[in-house]
Amino acid sequence: MNPKEIETKVLEALEEIRPFLNSDGGDISLVAIEEGRHVKVKLHGACVGCSVNQMTLKTGVEMTIKKYLPQIESVTSIDPS
Repeated sequence: MNPKEIETKVLEALEEIRPFLNSDGGDISLVAIEEGRHVKVKLHGACVGCSVNQMTLKTGVEMTIKKYLPQIESVTSIDPS
């Protein structure tokens, strides 16, 4: 799978999870995909500083991305500043 196909699949996964984040006043955007295996995202709105954002990142976002792309090894969030 080429880098553009990987990016398209990651964006599809983020679109799937976005309504759940929006319902809590948050959002997410793709920052980078490194080596085709490591995804970096940025949380926005109410997700920033939320006490459960790391759980959301791992159980929601990472799980959804891995459903689309099993080869993804990690999903991390960058500092919102």
